[in-house]
Amino acid sequence: MNHPRTVIAYINLAHFIDHYAMLVFAAAVIVIAPVFGMTYGELLPYATPGFVAFGAGSLLTGWLGDRWSRRHMMVIFFIGIGAAMMAVGLTQTPQQLGIALLAVGLFAAIYHPVGTAMLVAHAEKLGREVGVNGVWGNLGVASSALITGIVCQYLGWRWAFLLPGAATMVIGILFAIKVRHEARAVRKGAQQGSVRVSKDAMWRVIVALVITIIASSTTFNAFTVAMPKLFAERLSGITVNAALLGVIVAGTYVFGALAQYIIGHLLDRHSLKILFLPLALTLAPLLYFSASLSGLPLILICIGIVICIFGQVTVNDAMIGKYTSDEWRARAYSVRYFLGFTAAGVSVGVVATLHERGGFALMLQALGGLCVLVIIGAICFPQERKVHG
Repeated sequence: MNHPRTVIAYINLAHFIDHYAMLVFAAAVIVIAPVFGMTYGELLPYATPGFVAFGAGSLLTGWLGDRWSRRHMMVIFFIGIGAAMMAVGLTQTPQQLGIALLAVGLFAAIYHPVGTAMLVAHAEKLGREVGVNGVWGNLGVASSALITGIVCQYLGWRWAFLLPGAATMVIGILFAIKVRHEARAVRKGAQQGSVRVSKDAMWRVIVALVITIIASSTTFNAFTVAMPKLFAERLSGITVNAALLGVIVAGTYVFGALAQYIIGHLLDRHSLKILFLPLALTLAPLLYFSASLSGLPLILICIGIVICIFGQVTVNDAMIGKYTSDEWRARAYSVRYFLGFTAAGVSVGVVATLHERGGFALMLQALGGLCVLVIIGAICFPQERKVHG
């Protein structure tokens, strides 16, 4: 039998890789666009199919994880996403770039429904493990901006895809050696659905989940994709090159990692609603007021936005973990990520369109309006009661 800490360590690393791989292009597009003789708004939509696949593919991958093997699916994830990233680095035309980014999205779709289900199945303290896992994903987002900026500055944009792609394939080989396939059995101490609400209130859980997942995931993806370009435009007196821009973006994301770690621990002690509502009430106003800011005030407001966005991700994942049993948890997560990432995939085109029409002021105001739905979801969400025994 696999040791839980070994499995969780690789799952955390996979979360890092998943978000890193999906956001390399968002950081590198500023450098790539002139190479292909295109503008930021013209080239960015080539990533849209990959982001849609990131969500849409989760339905199939979650089903395969439950019906076939979560371990085998994760081996495919590591090897496949590594090879796809290397393919992006070898492309010669925008069309080839779009196809390679689509492949990255398809393999990236494996992680969230399958990897998160593996994590929850091996977790003794759900909130803590989801929070720590969220930190790894957040570090993937932050490192993607940081490392991509540095590599693009000193080695060229192609190496920003080739180097992490090769490293990911090596990690996949190690995972295949260290983690074996095993018939799933309920481990003592593993999470098996630890809270309940009355049957009459269950519709409120479903409504809150659907509304929140679509709105918060769209906001998460739009904001993380746009942040490098947003800072490049509005911190022009501070960001003198791609490397420094990457450092500032990464530093902002560190606060999101801290928030996930703290909220993850709090979820083991408090109800979801107690943490859900303050995050929702804070996010929409911050997005709206950031529309007119620049310089240091913008950085400070963006730190607040990142804390709320990533904290909300941790709450969403804990919802699924607490309300589902292991037998169909991967499928539950697949629906969660299908809704979230498919909606988020559309956000890439939305970012490009809004940026062309009204700049980031219009985009941030639109996201602020969208996050009113998150507030509605938080208000609708019922108080739960613990299941003992």
